[in-house]
Amino acid sequence: MNTKYIIVALLSLLSVSTYSQKRNFKTEKFIVHGTCGQCKDRIEGTLKKLGVYKASWDEETNFLTISFDSIKLSKSFIQKKLAAVGHDSEGFTADDNVYKNLPDCCHYERPKNQDSVSIDKALNSVLYSLKIDTIAKTVGDSSPTKINHRNIFETITGVVLEEDRQGKFSPIYKAVVRSLNEKNTVATDSFGVFTIKGNLPMLLSIGFVGYKTDTINLQDANNVKVILKTSNGTQLKEVTVSSKHFSTYVASTSVLNTLNITSKELTKAACCNLSESFETSPSVDVSYSDAVTGIKQIQLLGLSGNYTQITTENTPELRGLAGSYGLTFIPGSFIENIQVTKGTGSVVNGFESIAGQINIEEKKPFNSEKLLVNIYANDMQRLEGNVNFSTKLSNSLSTGLLLHSNASNLKMDKNKDGFLDMPVGNQINLISRWHYQNEKGLVAQLSIKTLADKRIAGEKGFDENIDKLTTNKYGVGIDVKQSVITGKIGYVFPQEKYKSIGFIFSALDYQNNSYYGLRQYDGKQQSFYANLIYQSIIGTTTHKYRTGLSVVRDDFNEVFNNIKYDRKEVVSGAFFEYTFSPSQSFTAIAAARVDCHNEYGYILTPRLNLKYDFNAKTNLRFSMGSGFRTANIFAENTGLFVSSRQLNVVNPTSNYAYGCNPEKAWNFGINLTHQFKINNQSGSVSIDAYRTNFVHQVVVDVDANAQQIQIYNLNGNSFSNSLQVEVNYELIRKMEIRLAYRWLDVQTHYNGTMLQKPLTAKHRAFINWSYETEKKWKFDVTTQWFGSKRLPSTGSNPSDKQMAQISPSFLQMAAQITKQFGNKWDVYLGAENLTAFTQQQLMVDPKNPFGQYFDASIIWGPVNGRIIYLGMRFKIK
Repeated sequence: MNTKYIIVALLSLLSVSTYSQKRNFKTEKFIVHGTCGQCKDRIEGTLKKLGVYKASWDEETNFLTISFDSIKLSKSFIQKKLAAVGHDSEGFTADDNVYKNLPDCCHYERPKNQDSVSIDKALNSVLYSLKIDTIAKTVGDSSPTKINHRNIFETITGVVLEEDRQGKFSPIYKAVVRSLNEKNTVATDSFGVFTIKGNLPMLLSIGFVGYKTDTINLQDANNVKVILKTSNGTQLKEVTVSSKHFSTYVASTSVLNTLNITSKELTKAACCNLSESFETSPSVDVSYSDAVTGIKQIQLLGLSGNYTQITTENTPELRGLAGSYGLTFIPGSFIENIQVTKGTGSVVNGFESIAGQINIEEKKPFNSEKLLVNIYANDMQRLEGNVNFSTKLSNSLSTGLLLHSNASNLKMDKNKDGFLDMPVGNQINLISRWHYQNEKGLVAQLSIKTLADKRIAGEKGFDENIDKLTTNKYGVGIDVKQSVITGKIGYVFPQEKYKSIGFIFSALDYQNNSYYGLRQYDGKQQSFYANLIYQSIIGTTTHKYRTGLSVVRDDFNEVFNNIKYDRKEVVSGAFFEYTFSPSQSFTAIAAARVDCHNEYGYILTPRLNLKYDFNAKTNLRFSMGSGFRTANIFAENTGLFVSSRQLNVVNPTSNYAYGCNPEKAWNFGINLTHQFKINNQSGSVSIDAYRTNFVHQVVVDVDANAQQIQIYNLNGNSFSNSLQVEVNYELIRKMEIRLAYRWLDVQTHYNGTMLQKPLTAKHRAFINWSYETEKKWKFDVTTQWFGSKRLPSTGSNPSDKQMAQISPSFLQMAAQITKQFGNKWDVYLGAENLTAFTQQQLMVDPKNPFGQYFDASIIWGPVNGRIIYLGMRFKIK
């Protein structure tokens, strides 16, 4: 009996304890500002570390719902921790520097010049001030008051609050405050604060969804406190203020004209690799380099991708010899988001940005899916498989593994020209990632990457074991191996959040052994990069700066047609970037770096970026600056190797870098972005105008002689003018349309004659339409029109071995349908080149590939016809 009583007593105590624990759990719902999936992972991950029982943040409404132990935690403590990682809430705001250090895609719209401590400051002025000058009457009471006309012009600051039935105050975001005297209208920020100018006395009208608009008589300029009280029948049960970005957007807070391409945009098409990630973007042109190798190249502002600095998480990996092939080295499933900056980028990232910068953010172990499996196949017998893993080993340490493999093994010749439509071969790609972050401000990342890619192309009957480097059959072989180690170490000073120091490094080993018919090219590159960055303020956050030191060392060993071309480049530099923000509407970034090149000596790279906000919806940006680079004439022109043209360097100036001078150019640009609403649906319009002037350029001339590639230093002028207009609009909920038009004028002096750059369309029009149903069906259609292009001259060839001087204009379409099954499965079906339009003459003299007239490098249109693909994604968040 004693034992029985003891057991009953223990069970009773356990029951009481469990009940007590459950009773201590408290549920709260409040707004935490953010924009994307990264924000969601960061917010919910922070709460998990705090020991919150349940947490769910909604990306569209910004509402956070949490359940927590009210004995161990409090709402204000939770809000404070969220602010520490960069997310404002109704209780606390993030430090400006913490907010700005978030990825661009996480930059939510926040009020200008907001208090960096807490909304409590605004609330306390209301709740604890005995000198309340003006309080809006309870809804429905709007008695008129006579006005004493003193006509005093003042700036009035006030706060609009909501009081619920329990007497709890909270700020009202985007309440409409209107001066009936001046016909001036403003909206409150996320703290309920507004500022309005006008003559006193003033009639102020205050309105918000769910409340009856009220009018008050303001007699003086003391702080205005407006409290809207709950009244039965006048207030909606729930008012949700939500905002979202389009799948591509320019952040209104960014001083640079940086287009953010989100993960949502990357799923609109197959996006098998980086080069295909721009198929739905009007800013970047993507085309095949030739009709044989299947390698794609990009253009930005009308200039080849060589003039765009491509970085991976602000580390310059895809440069040097790897630049022309590297776009296929980053699978789409590895990419979290992409930032495309037009014009010269930040000096912090280096000196090579001329037309712009493309930065790729790869998936990180602390915020990516626990498991992602993606399988892709198309009717060209291309197969791809991707598997991503991530796991948290502790509260501070997480790791991830990204795997990719693709293969094309079927030899196809649908157009019957005797050459493979696509090369056969395979790629294996692996990344191991590690991330460490503690609560004392220390962050460290390490990535280990390895890749092997082998492709064989050429005539359909080509056998590498028998025909390589013979005249039996024409063949192309590309065998690339690459290993990269990158790392970052950063420290944010806990007591001075605006101050931080970081170190970035990378080491690369790249090898490319390839042949093109009888022409052989072997390239090896070993590179080391390091960048030390320190940032802080001068007095206040109005004056910020970043400064640091960098070093780049490249060892190049190339063999072309049995001739060695070896060189070493060592560039050490120092940079300083100053940001001046005197007001909420204007920001200037003035920067310069000085680099010492082991061959060219000291080189100065100045840059300036300005941003002016006419209002919260209209932003004007201006940029100017210079950049320089060393051309790699073999690796950057391999598409020309698929021809019988002989490469000839004309009038070399030295024995260094093929006898060519370093390239240098100035870039000037202006951008106007405006956000609007029509029929309560959001939209934006963006207008860009850029000009690039070359001071020095390595000219690749394919016009002087149809059997030669003449390379020489620019003697004359070379420029690129670019104008683009882009409109994004949500026609109805979850149905978006993107319209764009781009005009290019790219000209260069070729042996004393000014000519348009070949294979560049002067006009391009673009439409992208997407729609997502409530039943999780997604539809995406992209239509592009390309104007005519000037083709390289083949006039010196016999008449039957010539191509036209101008290409025709053409239309190209792509579409994809995606069906989501629950939260884990996606199945997508798509088609590229729906119209099946192809360039009719892909090659000159394809029947005689070893003859003097053979040329497969003049590509102005689609190489392949319609391609149908099917894919599946499975993910566990």
